[in-house]
Amino acid sequence: MSPSTKHRRTLAAVLPALALALVAPLPAASAATTTKAPTAPTAPPSRQPVATGYGGAVSTVDPDASRTAIEVLKRGGNAMDAAVAASATLGVTEPYVAAIGGGGYMTYFDAKTRKVYALDGRETAPNAMTETSFIDPATGRAIPPEQAVTSGLSVGVPGTVAQWELALRRFGSRDLRSLLKPAIKVAERGFVVDQEFRDQTATNEGRFRDIVPSRALFLPGGKLPEVGSTFRNPDLARTYRELGKRGPRWLYEGGLGREVVQTVKRPPVDPASTRNVRPGLMEPRDLRAYKALSKKPTRATYRGLDVYGMPPSSSGGSTVGEALNIMSNFRLGPKDPVRSLHYYLEASKLAYADRGRYVGDPEKVDVPLDELLSTGFARERACLIKPGQAAQAPVAPGSPDGRYTPCIPPGQSTRALAYEGPQTTHLVVADKWGNVVAYNITIEQFGGSGLTVPGRGFLLNNELTDFSLQPPAPGAAPDPNLPGPGKRPRSSMAPTVVLKDGRPMLAVGTPGGSTIITTVLQILLNRVDLGMDLPTALAAPRATQRNTPAVFAEQAFITQYGQALAARGHRLEPFQGPPVGVIGAATGLEFLRPGLVQAVAEPVRRGGGAALVVRPAR
Repeated sequence: MSPSTKHRRTLAAVLPALALALVAPLPAASAATTTKAPTAPTAPPSRQPVATGYGGAVSTVDPDASRTAIEVLKRGGNAMDAAVAASATLGVTEPYVAAIGGGGYMTYFDAKTRKVYALDGRETAPNAMTETSFIDPATGRAIPPEQAVTSGLSVGVPGTVAQWELALRRFGSRDLRSLLKPAIKVAERGFVVDQEFRDQTATNEGRFRDIVPSRALFLPGGKLPEVGSTFRNPDLARTYRELGKRGPRWLYEGGLGREVVQTVKRPPVDPASTRNVRPGLMEPRDLRAYKALSKKPTRATYRGLDVYGMPPSSSGGSTVGEALNIMSNFRLGPKDPVRSLHYYLEASKLAYADRGRYVGDPEKVDVPLDELLSTGFARERACLIKPGQAAQAPVAPGSPDGRYTPCIPPGQSTRALAYEGPQTTHLVVADKWGNVVAYNITIEQFGGSGLTVPGRGFLLNNELTDFSLQPPAPGAAPDPNLPGPGKRPRSSMAPTVVLKDGRPMLAVGTPGGSTIITTVLQILLNRVDLGMDLPTALAAPRATQRNTPAVFAEQAFITQYGQALAARGHRLEPFQGPPVGVIGAATGLEFLRPGLVQAVAEPVRRGGGAALVVRPAR
C-alpha cells in the first residue's frame, strides 16, 4: 500500500526534526589502531534506508554488516547463515552493542515447516548470585547504578556464541568458521570513523580510561579516534579466527572462557584509578552450564494477522501481544490518528503494568503467559480505557487468573518502572526460499560493563543490571525479576515476525531498552491501522508510554500530536534518551508480493541504517 499524501508529508516533516534531535548515540565499533590517511577504506560506506527487490533482503544499522549478509545470500547461504555472519560483523563495527561477550533473542520463520521458532541466547546469572547480590551491606540498599553497571558483578554468562551454534545446527547451511570470515576481514581492514562514532566513544571515555584493555582498544594512543581515521581491531580478528577453528567449546569449556572469568573476577582496572569496579561472581562451571534454548514463540492475532514474538525471559512478545489484544477491542484508523494513538498509549500503559508484575525467567518463577495473552484478559483490561481521558499512571496490574469479568476497577498500587539499559541492535534477513530472521543482539547498555577481555577485542555485557536490584519491601507484591542463581534477567527485546495467511508479511525489531516494546507496537499500529507503508511507519515520530506519569516522545511527535493528546489527559515530555530525543533504531522488512521483499532501515535516527537486497527491482 502506498502512503497517503498526508503520510508522505508526515515523513518529510519527520526527517529534518529527527536530524536536529539526534545527538551522540554511542559507539559502533572496535579498534586497536587508527591511521589518519588509510589506503582502504577511504570513506564511510554509503547507507540507504529502503531497498526493494528479489533473492533475499537484509536491514541492519551498519553497511558492512548488511553487505556481509547479502554476500552470504548471493553465495547460496540461507537467512540464518546471513544473520549469524551479519551479527559477527556487527561485533566489529558496533562493539558497544553487539559482541560475543553478550547475548540476544531471535525469532525465525522456517519456510519448509511454515512455523515460527524462538531461540533464546539470553545471558544468565552465575550460580553464586542471590537476591541481595547488588545490595550494599552498609546501607541495605542497592549499590549506585553506575557502580552496578561498570563492574564484574553485572556480567552475565555470555549467550551469543551458544545461540549461533544452536541456530546454525537447526537452521543453517554453513559452518561458523566460514561465516566469521567476513567479520575477520572487516576487523583487520578497519572502517572509517565518523562523527557519530567519535561522539559515542567520548560518552564512554571516562570509564574506558580506567579499564586498561578498554583504554588500549577504544582510545588508541590515549586519545579519542579522529573522524576520518581508520579503526581496526586485530585482537578481535584473532579471536574470531581461533573461535572458528576451536568452536564454541573454546568459550564454554576452554581457554577463552577462563579469560572471561578472570576478567569478571579481577577487573583489569588501572591501579591509579579511584573508580570502584566491583568483582563479579562468575566461575568456569557457570560457562559449562550455559545452554541456548529453543522455545515456543508468543502469538497474538491482530486484524487477521498472526504476530509472533519472543517469550519470557523476554517481556517483548508477551507485552507486545497483550497490548495488541487490548487494542483489537477498538476500531482504529487513519481518519482519526489521535484517537488511535490514545488507545495505543493506554494499551501500552496497562500491558507494562502487567509486565512488571508477572514477567520473569519462567525457569525460576511462574509466569502466567497464556493468561497474559488471552483475549478474556485483554477485554478485562480494555474496559478500563476511557475514550476521551487518559488514566492516571502508574496503573495497577490486572489479575490474569482465568476468571474475567466485563470490567474491573482501577487498582491503586503498582511497581515503578525498573531500570533497563537502553541499547542493543536489531537486524532482519530474508532469503530466496522465504526463510526470515529477526534478531536482537546486545551487551545491554552502550559499552556494556566497560570491561574488555584483555587481548581479545570484545567487551563483556552488563545484562545482570536488568534484574530488579532492590528486593521489594516486606508485604509488597513479589518481584519476578529479582537476581538468582542461573536466572535470566527480564528483557524487553522484541524481534517480531508477522504472518498473513500462514506466510511472512513483516519482520521488525529495534534497540531501545524498555522502549523496544512501544516502538514495535507503534510501527505495527502505523502500518496495520494507520495505513502507512513500512518506510513511513518506521520513520514516523515516536512516543513511549511505559506506565509512567508522562508520555515521553520525540519532538516531532510532540509538535504533531501533543496538543490533541494533552486534551485527552496525556502529559507529553521530550524523551531524555540516551540518545536524547531519539527513540529506537528500528529495522524491518515486508513481503510486498511473492518473492518481492522491501528492506527498511532508519533514514535519520542514529545516523541511519543500511537496507540491501540481492537483486534490486527495476
